[in-house]
Amino acid sequence: MAAPQNPFGQVLVALVTPFTADGEVDWAGVEKHIDDVIVAGADGIVVTGTTGETSTLTDPEKLRLVEVGKSVAGGRAKIITGGGSNETAHAIQLYKQSEKAGADGVMIVTPYYNKPTQAGVLTHFRMIADSTDLPVILYDIPGRTGIPIKYETILRIAKHPNVLAIKDAKGDFSEVSRVLNQTDLMYFSGDDANVLPHLAIGATGLIGVTANIAATPYRQIVDAVNAGDLATATAAHQKLEPLVRAVMTHVPGTVAAKYILHGLGRISSPRVRLPLVGPEEWEAAQIEDELDLVRDIPGVDFTNFRPDRNAAAGGALPKIAGTTR
Repeated sequence: MAAPQNPFGQVLVALVTPFTADGEVDWAGVEKHIDDVIVAGADGIVVTGTTGETSTLTDPEKLRLVEVGKSVAGGRAKIITGGGSNETAHAIQLYKQSEKAGADGVMIVTPYYNKPTQAGVLTHFRMIADSTDLPVILYDIPGRTGIPIKYETILRIAKHPNVLAIKDAKGDFSEVSRVLNQTDLMYFSGDDANVLPHLAIGATGLIGVTANIAATPYRQIVDAVNAGDLATATAAHQKLEPLVRAVMTHVPGTVAAKYILHGLGRISSPRVRLPLVGPEEWEAAQIEDELDLVRDIPGVDFTNFRPDRNAAAGGALPKIAGTTR
């Protein structure tokens, strides 16, 4: 089938939301971090996704993140709003507001906690896609939502004109190939360790957590795959492996990414919002042991890495609670 034009980019960062030490959004830090990852090679930014701690952001914070992202990007990268809601009505409202705020696309996660049937999943996606003119990425991550988007559901929702892509964190490569053969959907790798394997079987790009720290090698991998240069892509993939393990293995990716970014001096605080907490001593030691194995990653210099376990400890309760309508 004819591939649709890509309105999202290929190297998408699942952006962390920098906070102050007391758990409020560090807006100056947000602007700096968005600019940093774009300069490093990102052509898409997913704000308010899992990595952005969407579950503990308020709706006004989510909308402002879209507005700030658009302002900082200045056309250099697409701004995609993630997160959504497990309440269809709330998700529709939020995505409509995000469109008005300037989002270039929306990423809709499978409804979590409710555990609807596939008919309910399909209806949720269709009603949200009907409510916006923006291009849609579906987010399939059963480890967090409790249910997958099944193959038959993907085939049905792929017929919707606004649904153009899937972010895959399921790791079923045979299903990825099957969907790519049977639809014209774009696939984005949602598993940092599997970016190159996904690209090798036809994925369009990635939406990555580790790219907060090192977007440049992901740019190299994507550009090399586009050019048919598997050797260059593989070399970059192998150099990234210990950093990906540091970010994605020991604690939630958001926690590790903020811990590392703070240690590199790129954000002012490693704080996360409760119920997330910073790494415990033994977890921090594991992360640091992985980082000792990192060599020659362009754009990242760990010689001056100064982790602060005390600053990362615990989690914050913000002044304004939770995701609210």
